[in-house]
Amino acid sequence: MFATPAYAQAAGGVAAGFGSFIPLIAIFAIMYFLLIRPQQKKVKEHKAIVAALRRGDQVVTQGGIIGKVSKVKDDAEVEVEIAEGVKVRIVRATITQVLSKTDPAA
Repeated sequence: MFATPAYAQAAGGVAAGFGSFIPLIAIFAIMYFLLIRPQQKKVKEHKAIVAALRRGDQVVTQGGIIGKVSKVKDDAEVEVEIAEGVKVRIVRATITQVLSKTDPAA
C-alpha cells in the first residue's frame, strides 16, 4: 500500500559483459608497466652486480658501511675490509652499491 509501482520495479540493470572488465584490465596494465616491470628490472640488475663482485671492489652495504672486498667466500657471503686490519663477513644480498670496480686479471 505504501509502495508505488515505480518503486517496486527492478532497478535498471548494467549489461554484465566484457565491457565492464576493460577498465579493470587497463588499470592492471598500467600498474604492470609503471610498478611491477621497473622493479623486476632493478632486481635483475642488482643480482648481476652482486654476482660480479670480485676482490678489490669498493662496496656499500645496506647499513651504510663502505668497505673493500678482500675475499669472496662463496655464493652467499663475502669478506669486506672496513678499516685497516678490520674484516667482516657479510651476506652478498646486503650489498646495495658497488662504488669502484677492479679490472679483471689478464
